[in-house]
Amino acid sequence: MSMLEELNILVVSAGLPVETGVFSGTAPDEYVVITPISEHFALFTDDKPGMNIEEARLSLFSKGNYGAKKRLLVRLLPSAGFLVSERRYIGLEEDTGYHHFAIDVAKEYMEED
Repeated sequence: MSMLEELNILVVSAGLPVETGVFSGTAPDEYVVITPISEHFALFTDDKPGMNIEEARLSLFSKGNYGAKKRLLVRLLPSAGFLVSERRYIGLEEDTGYHHFAIDVAKEYMEED
């Protein structure tokens, strides 16, 4: 299973709509957009990549108090094997009325042939 598939399942289990890259439909009052950040190889064996580390940003958008959903996501992510490398409040988007909170995550995957 890919990182994006795992993150989609996790976010949906938290009761939030989720899309990758941009929310394409009419946005609800709370939702998450996942943005892949990077993939890099951490280990090599026999001149072949062995361990792939993938990173992504979960952007939580909320028109209300985002605190409970932020805490839920930050609690669920490590239990699913994700490292939460950063979390920060980006700001209030005045044109849309959404608070934007970012959670950066990373996870190791074995490279498959």
